[in-house]
Amino acid sequence: MPVTAKLSRKFYEKLGDDVAGELVDWFNAVDATYKSDLKEINDLNWQRLDVRLKYMDAHLDSRLDRLRADLMKWMFIYWSGTVAAIIGMSYFGPK
Repeated sequence: MPVTAKLSRKFYEKLGDDVAGELVDWFNAVDATYKSDLKEINDLNWQRLDVRLKYMDAHLDSRLDRLRADLMKWMFIYWSGTVAAIIGMSYFGPK
């Protein structure tokens, strides 16, 4: 809902209807320009944020993949050692 600038009646009486009307039109034009510029800037910022979030998501996915691989490696090492200890105890333990 656009808001248009209005001046008091005293403004119109002092400056005249034509000059006060031009001043109101100028204020409204400046306001519309600033709103348009602000909308463009906001749209650009949202686009930049979207690009950064996609980059961060891809970066996080790659780091999580490496973490999963490291975790699997260490789990294999741990369980291999545990299985080797159990087998060793069953063969070389008390009879």
